[in-house]
Amino acid sequence: MPDVTKKQGIIFREEIFLSDLKMIREIIESSQVFSPQEVEIAVDLAAERLSKGISSGYHFLFADQSDHTVGFACFGPIPGTEGSFDLYWIAVHKECQGLGHGKELLERTESLIRTMGGTRIYIETSSRNTYEGTRFFYLHMGYQEEAVLKDFYSPGDAKVIYVKKMR
Repeated sequence: MPDVTKKQGIIFREEIFLSDLKMIREIIESSQVFSPQEVEIAVDLAAERLSKGISSGYHFLFADQSDHTVGFACFGPIPGTEGSFDLYWIAVHKECQGLGHGKELLERTESLIRTMGGTRIYIETSSRNTYEGTRFFYLHMGYQEEAVLKDFYSPGDAKVIYVKKMR
């Protein structure tokens, strides 16, 4: 089965290309929320997938429109668990937010995880006010707040962990 599908002018693909490193950086930086270190982490995960392939444990889903990537998700199985997956990144370019691309990316990512035997998806994010919309999005998409680790990222910035049980 091909890994490319279309919906409303968006093409979804799982294959990663060298040019995606630049697009991932652009998408993450467009939000103006992430630190330079966080931007590098996102790019590094993609670079590792490119160099190691499937053995990296990182899977990607890209949303392309008119030969331009507008969003992506990065996920993978959690080593040492049975059926648990992490959603490491999901991001849509700031100019394309509010159009349903994030929702579609997440739903398609969940479907891919199901086909890979996933039964639970974990997502972590910051408690900072700039992430309020992100936290609302996860709740709206059926994720439950599972834990809050106070002062995790820095004093006053907790890690909020969400989980969704797959049906």
